[in-house]
Amino acid sequence: MEENEFWADQFEQNRAHLRAVAYRMLGSLSEAEDAVQEAWLRLSRSERSGIENLGGWLTTVVARVCLDQLRARRSRREEPLEGQLPDPVVSPIDALHPEQEALLADAVGLALLVVLETLGPAERLAFVLHDMFDLPFDEIAPIVGRTPVAARQLASRARRRVKQVAPAADSDPGRQREAVEAFLAATRSGDFDALLAVLDPDVVLRADTGPGALRVAQGARRVAGGAVTAAQHAQFARLALVNGAPGMVAYNPDGSLRGISAFTVRDGKIVEINVLADPDRLRRIAVPPLE
Repeated sequence: MEENEFWADQFEQNRAHLRAVAYRMLGSLSEAEDAVQEAWLRLSRSERSGIENLGGWLTTVVARVCLDQLRARRSRREEPLEGQLPDPVVSPIDALHPEQEALLADAVGLALLVVLETLGPAERLAFVLHDMFDLPFDEIAPIVGRTPVAARQLASRARRRVKQVAPAADSDPGRQREAVEAFLAATRSGDFDALLAVLDPDVVLRADTGPGALRVAQGARRVAGGAVTAAQHAQFARLALVNGAPGMVAYNPDGSLRGISAFTVRDGKIVEINVLADPDRLRRIAVPPLE
Protein backbone atom coordinates (compact mmCIF):
# COMPACT_ATOMS: atom_id res chain seq x y z
CA MET A 1 0.00 0.00 0.00
CA GLU A 2 2.81 2.42 0.89
CA GLU A 3 4.48 1.79 -2.47
CA ASN A 4 1.21 2.48 -4.31
CA GLU A 5 0.75 5.68 -2.36
CA PHE A 6 4.29 6.73 -3.25
CA TRP A 7 3.68 6.26 -6.98
CA ALA A 8 0.28 7.94 -6.77
CA ASP A 9 1.91 10.94 -5.10
CA GLN A 10 4.63 11.05 -7.75
CA PHE A 11 2.00 10.92 -10.47
CA GLU A 12 0.03 13.79 -8.94
CA GLN A 13 3.18 15.89 -8.96
CA ASN A 14 3.30 15.42 -12.75
CA ARG A 15 -0.43 15.77 -13.44
CA ALA A 16 -0.46 19.50 -14.26
CA HIS A 17 2.39 19.09 -16.75
CA LEU A 18 0.72 16.09 -18.38
CA ARG A 19 -2.60 17.95 -18.73
CA ALA A 20 -0.76 20.83 -20.38
CA VAL A 21 0.89 18.49 -22.89
CA ALA A 22 -2.36 16.68 -23.68
CA TYR A 23 -4.40 19.89 -24.02
CA ARG A 24 -1.96 21.29 -26.58
CA MET A 25 -1.93 17.99 -28.42
CA LEU A 26 -5.69 17.46 -28.53
CA GLY A 27 -7.36 20.85 -28.00
CA SER A 28 -9.98 19.09 -25.87
CA LEU A 29 -10.10 19.37 -22.09
CA SER A 30 -12.05 16.13 -21.64
CA GLU A 31 -9.81 14.16 -24.02
CA ALA A 32 -6.75 15.60 -22.29
CA GLU A 33 -8.06 14.32 -18.96
CA ASP A 34 -8.67 10.91 -20.52
CA ALA A 35 -5.10 10.82 -21.83
CA VAL A 36 -3.72 11.67 -18.40
CA GLN A 37 -5.89 8.99 -16.79
CA GLU A 38 -4.66 6.45 -19.33
CA ALA A 39 -1.08 7.33 -18.36
CA TRP A 40 -1.92 6.57 -14.73
CA LEU A 41 -3.47 3.23 -15.68
CA ARG A 42 -0.38 2.26 -17.67
CA LEU A 43 1.87 3.30 -14.80
CA SER A 44 -0.12 1.23 -12.35
CA ARG A 45 0.25 -1.84 -14.61
CA SER A 46 3.95 -1.34 -15.40
CA GLU A 47 7.11 -2.69 -13.84
CA ARG A 48 7.94 0.58 -12.14
CA SER A 49 11.35 -0.42 -10.81
CA GLY A 50 12.78 0.16 -14.29
CA ILE A 51 11.53 3.74 -14.57
CA GLU A 52 14.44 6.10 -13.95
CA ASN A 53 12.81 9.37 -15.05
CA LEU A 54 9.12 9.25 -14.17
CA GLY A 55 8.30 12.66 -15.64
CA GLY A 56 9.86 11.76 -18.96
CA TRP A 57 8.24 8.32 -18.96
CA LEU A 58 4.78 9.79 -18.31
CA THR A 59 5.24 12.52 -20.91
CA THR A 60 6.11 9.88 -23.49
CA VAL A 61 3.06 7.79 -22.57
CA VAL A 62 0.71 10.78 -22.80
CA ALA A 63 2.27 11.83 -26.11
CA ARG A 64 1.73 8.34 -27.56
CA VAL A 65 -1.88 8.26 -26.35
CA CYS A 66 -2.53 11.67 -27.89
CA LEU A 67 -0.82 10.70 -31.14
CA ASP A 68 -3.06 7.62 -31.40
CA GLN A 69 -6.10 9.82 -30.79
CA LEU A 70 -5.08 12.32 -33.47
CA ARG A 71 -4.48 9.52 -35.96
CA ALA A 72 -7.86 8.02 -35.12
CA ARG A 73 -9.46 11.38 -35.96
CA ARG A 74 -7.74 11.32 -39.33
CA SER A 75 -8.81 7.74 -40.02
CA ARG A 76 -12.41 8.80 -39.40
CA ARG A 77 -11.84 11.52 -41.99
CA GLU A 78 -12.55 14.21 -39.43
CA GLU A 79 -11.28 17.68 -40.19
CA PRO A 80 -11.04 19.36 -36.77
CA LEU A 81 -10.56 22.91 -38.06
CA GLU A 82 -13.65 22.63 -40.25
CA GLY A 83 -15.66 20.72 -37.67
CA GLN A 84 -15.05 22.37 -34.31
CA LEU A 85 -12.96 24.82 -32.34
CA PRO A 86 -10.68 23.72 -29.50
CA ASP A 87 -12.05 23.90 -25.95
CA PRO A 88 -11.50 27.30 -24.30
CA VAL A 89 -10.27 27.74 -20.73
CA VAL A 90 -12.22 30.47 -18.92
CA SER A 91 -11.14 32.47 -15.86
CA PRO A 92 -12.26 35.72 -14.17
CA ILE A 93 -10.93 38.74 -16.02
CA ASP A 94 -8.43 39.70 -13.32
CA ALA A 95 -6.80 36.41 -12.36
CA LEU A 96 -6.03 32.88 -13.53
CA HIS A 97 -6.55 29.99 -11.13
CA PRO A 98 -3.17 28.39 -10.23
CA GLU A 99 -4.21 25.16 -11.96
CA GLN A 100 -5.07 27.08 -15.11
CA GLU A 101 -1.75 28.90 -14.99
CA ALA A 102 -0.01 25.55 -15.37
CA LEU A 103 -2.40 24.49 -18.13
CA LEU A 104 -1.91 27.71 -20.08
CA ALA A 105 1.81 28.27 -19.54
CA ASP A 106 3.53 29.83 -22.57
CA ALA A 107 0.34 31.74 -23.45
CA VAL A 108 -1.33 29.00 -25.45
CA GLY A 109 -4.11 31.10 -26.92
CA LEU A 110 -7.11 29.67 -28.70
CA ALA A 111 -5.89 31.10 -32.01
CA LEU A 112 -2.71 29.04 -31.71
CA LEU A 113 -4.69 25.90 -30.93
CA VAL A 114 -6.81 26.53 -34.02
CA VAL A 115 -3.65 26.50 -36.14
CA LEU A 116 -2.36 23.36 -34.41
CA GLU A 117 -5.58 21.63 -35.51
CA THR A 118 -4.43 22.03 -39.13
CA LEU A 119 -1.17 20.14 -38.58
CA GLY A 120 -0.65 16.46 -39.20
CA PRO A 121 -0.50 14.32 -36.03
CA ALA A 122 3.27 13.77 -36.15
CA GLU A 123 3.95 17.43 -36.95
CA ARG A 124 1.78 18.56 -34.08
CA LEU A 125 3.46 16.22 -31.64
CA ALA A 126 6.98 17.24 -32.70
CA PHE A 127 6.13 20.93 -32.47
CA VAL A 128 4.35 20.70 -29.13
CA LEU A 129 6.96 18.55 -27.42
CA HIS A 130 9.98 20.44 -28.75
CA ASP A 131 8.87 24.07 -29.08
CA MET A 132 6.57 24.16 -26.06
CA PHE A 133 8.17 21.65 -23.69
CA ASP A 134 11.82 21.61 -24.81
CA LEU A 135 12.00 17.85 -25.40
CA PRO A 136 15.05 16.92 -27.50
CA PHE A 137 14.45 15.33 -30.87
CA ASP A 138 16.27 12.20 -29.73
CA GLU A 139 13.33 11.58 -27.36
CA ILE A 140 10.64 12.68 -29.81
CA ALA A 141 11.87 10.50 -32.68
CA PRO A 142 10.86 7.10 -31.20
CA ILE A 143 7.35 8.39 -30.41
CA VAL A 144 6.65 9.32 -34.03
CA GLY A 145 8.67 6.44 -35.47
CA ARG A 146 11.16 8.69 -37.25
CA THR A 147 14.85 9.54 -37.00
CA PRO A 148 15.85 12.59 -34.92
CA VAL A 149 16.60 14.44 -38.16
CA ALA A 150 13.15 13.63 -39.54
CA ALA A 151 11.53 14.65 -36.23
CA ARG A 152 13.36 17.98 -36.44
CA GLN A 153 11.98 18.47 -39.95
CA LEU A 154 8.45 17.76 -38.71
CA ALA A 155 8.76 20.44 -36.05
CA SER A 156 10.29 22.87 -38.54
CA ARG A 157 7.38 22.46 -40.97
CA ALA A 158 4.91 22.93 -38.13
CA ARG A 159 6.76 26.03 -36.93
CA ARG A 160 6.59 27.61 -40.37
CA ARG A 161 2.87 26.89 -40.55
CA VAL A 162 2.26 28.47 -37.16
CA LYS A 163 4.23 31.59 -38.06
CA GLN A 164 2.39 31.94 -41.37
CA VAL A 165 -1.12 31.50 -40.01
CA ALA A 166 -1.28 32.34 -36.28
CA PRO A 167 -1.83 36.09 -35.90
CA ALA A 168 0.67 37.85 -33.66
CA ALA A 169 -1.04 39.42 -30.67
CA ASP A 170 -0.25 42.54 -28.68
CA SER A 171 1.89 41.66 -25.68
CA ASP A 172 0.18 44.28 -23.51
CA PRO A 173 -2.87 42.72 -21.75
CA GLY A 174 -4.21 46.21 -21.03
CA ARG A 175 -4.29 47.06 -24.72
CA GLN A 176 -5.98 43.76 -25.47
CA ARG A 177 -8.60 44.42 -22.80
CA GLU A 178 -9.31 47.92 -24.13
CA ALA A 179 -10.09 46.49 -27.56
CA VAL A 180 -12.38 43.77 -26.18
CA GLU A 181 -14.16 46.26 -23.92
CA ALA A 182 -14.67 48.59 -26.88
CA PHE A 183 -16.05 45.71 -28.95
CA LEU A 184 -18.47 44.71 -26.19
CA ALA A 185 -19.66 48.30 -25.62
CA ALA A 186 -20.18 48.86 -29.35
CA THR A 187 -22.03 45.56 -29.70
CA ARG A 188 -24.33 46.37 -26.78
CA SER A 189 -25.24 49.74 -28.29
CA GLY A 190 -25.44 48.42 -31.84
CA ASP A 191 -22.90 51.03 -32.94
CA PHE A 192 -21.74 49.82 -36.35
CA ASP A 193 -19.13 52.57 -36.82
CA ALA A 194 -17.62 51.95 -33.37
CA LEU A 195 -17.32 48.27 -34.23
CA LEU A 196 -15.54 49.09 -37.48
CA ALA A 197 -13.13 51.27 -35.50
CA VAL A 198 -11.98 48.40 -33.27
CA LEU A 199 -11.96 45.65 -35.93
CA ASP A 200 -9.08 45.01 -38.29
CA PRO A 201 -10.28 45.34 -41.92
CA ASP A 202 -9.43 41.66 -42.50
CA VAL A 203 -10.72 40.32 -39.19
CA VAL A 204 -11.73 36.65 -39.18
CA LEU A 205 -14.55 35.31 -37.02
CA ARG A 206 -15.18 31.60 -36.48
CA ALA A 207 -18.33 30.46 -34.74
CA ASP A 208 -18.68 26.81 -33.69
CA THR A 209 -22.38 26.14 -33.17
CA GLY A 210 -22.24 22.34 -33.22
CA PRO A 211 -20.66 19.30 -34.88
CA GLY A 212 -19.68 20.15 -38.45
CA ALA A 213 -21.20 23.62 -38.14
CA LEU A 214 -18.18 25.91 -37.98
CA ARG A 215 -19.12 29.19 -39.64
CA VAL A 216 -16.46 31.62 -40.83
CA ALA A 217 -16.93 35.32 -41.55
CA GLN A 218 -14.16 37.61 -42.80
CA GLY A 219 -13.96 41.36 -43.09
CA ALA A 220 -14.78 44.14 -40.65
CA ARG A 221 -18.11 45.13 -42.19
CA ARG A 222 -19.41 41.56 -42.21
CA VAL A 223 -18.29 40.86 -38.64
CA ALA A 224 -19.62 44.20 -37.42
CA GLY A 225 -22.97 43.54 -39.06
CA GLY A 226 -23.24 40.22 -37.29
CA ALA A 227 -22.37 41.83 -33.97
CA VAL A 228 -25.06 44.49 -34.39
CA THR A 229 -27.71 41.81 -34.90
CA ALA A 230 -26.61 40.24 -31.61
CA ALA A 231 -26.87 43.47 -29.63
CA GLN A 232 -29.65 42.19 -27.36
CA HIS A 233 -27.62 39.11 -26.39
CA ALA A 234 -24.55 41.24 -25.61
CA GLN A 235 -26.43 42.75 -22.68
CA PHE A 236 -25.84 39.45 -20.86
CA ALA A 237 -22.14 39.20 -21.79
CA ARG A 238 -19.25 39.52 -19.34
CA LEU A 239 -15.53 40.07 -19.74
CA ALA A 240 -13.35 37.08 -18.86
CA LEU A 241 -9.94 35.64 -19.51
CA VAL A 242 -10.19 33.08 -22.30
CA ASN A 243 -7.01 31.04 -22.56
CA GLY A 244 -5.25 33.72 -20.56
CA ALA A 245 -6.23 36.68 -22.76
CA PRO A 246 -9.14 39.14 -22.45
CA GLY A 247 -12.26 37.60 -23.93
CA MET A 248 -15.99 37.40 -23.41
CA VAL A 249 -18.60 35.01 -22.02
CA ALA A 250 -22.21 35.47 -23.15
CA TYR A 251 -25.22 34.19 -21.24
CA ASN A 252 -28.85 33.56 -22.08
CA PRO A 253 -31.49 35.41 -20.04
CA ASP A 254 -31.97 32.26 -17.93
CA GLY A 255 -28.30 32.29 -16.94
CA SER A 256 -27.19 29.40 -19.14
CA LEU A 257 -24.10 29.80 -21.32
CA ARG A 258 -24.67 31.16 -24.80
CA GLY A 259 -21.11 31.46 -26.04
CA ILE A 260 -17.43 31.91 -25.17
CA SER A 261 -15.41 34.30 -27.35
CA ALA A 262 -11.63 34.43 -27.64
CA PHE A 263 -10.07 37.52 -29.21
CA THR A 264 -6.70 38.17 -30.82
CA VAL A 265 -5.70 41.84 -30.73
CA ARG A 266 -2.84 43.29 -32.79
CA ASP A 267 -1.89 46.98 -32.84
CA GLY A 268 -5.04 47.75 -30.89
CA LYS A 269 -7.32 46.12 -33.48
CA ILE A 270 -9.16 42.82 -33.23
CA VAL A 271 -7.78 40.51 -35.93
CA GLU A 272 -9.43 37.23 -34.95
CA ILE A 273 -12.46 36.10 -32.93
CA ASN A 274 -13.18 32.46 -32.12
CA VAL A 275 -16.60 31.75 -30.64
CA LEU A 276 -17.69 28.46 -29.09
CA ALA A 277 -21.49 28.37 -29.17
CA ASP A 278 -22.17 24.64 -29.22
CA PRO A 279 -24.71 24.10 -26.40
CA ASP A 280 -23.60 20.53 -25.72
CA ARG A 281 -19.94 21.43 -25.37
CA LEU A 282 -20.69 24.56 -23.36
CA ARG A 283 -22.47 22.44 -20.77
CA ARG A 284 -19.26 20.46 -20.25
CA ILE A 285 -16.98 23.48 -19.83
CA ALA A 286 -16.41 24.88 -16.34
CA VAL A 287 -16.92 28.64 -16.19
CA PRO A 288 -16.32 30.40 -12.85
CA PRO A 289 -18.66 33.14 -11.59
CA LEU A 290 -18.01 36.36 -13.51
CA GLU A 291 -18.85 39.89 -12.48
